Amino acid sequence: MTSPASLSPAQAAARIAEFTVIDVRAPGEHASGHVPGALNIPLDRLEEALPALKAAAARGSLLVVCASGVRSTRACDILAAADIDAVTLSGGTSAWEGEGHDLDRPAGARATWPMERQVRFAAGSLVVAGLLMGRRFPAARWLSAGVGSGLVFSAVTNTCGMAAVLSKLPHNRPPRSAADFDATLDALQG
Repeated sequence: MTSPASLSPAQAAARIAEFTVIDVRAPGEHASGHVPGALNIPLDRLEEALPALKAAAARGSLLVVCASGVRSTRACDILAAADIDAVTLSGGTSAWEGEGHDLDRPAGARATWPMERQVRFAAGSLVVAGLLMGRRFPAARWLSAGVGSGLVFSAVTNTCGMAAVLSKLPHNRPPRSAADFDATLDALQG
């Protein structure tokens, strides 16, 4: 399998009007700041959005964005398997903002840590908790072993079960004013 085509933030900014921008981060991440005009289709809901994304791709190019480029690359692979052309923003919104491009931040949105940071925090906390509890209850060390095994599996498969779970937490949900998923699908259908 080949890697999906990618654009640097400068290349994407120069052509931004040509794209329908799809942000595949969790709704809370999207609401805390996104590429202008980006529509939120979380990676875990991408499959159900394929018909709407196919319709949008028929009208113009898709630019897929996430925080760092990892999830958007995965999303482009899923889209390619469904015969939908898309390009990814290399470095994601972090690189976009780092190069001085503005992010849209809806009114009332609260800042949310990027999902990768949330996963590192949760995994690290669970490993430390397992090791500390293991001093008194040796079986608790299995918690650390389980998290470590999950991280290895995540790296090998390029998926992340912990991110899927964390994305369901209240702080990762969009504010009440954000467009809901069905409205986003309607917008993509044209």
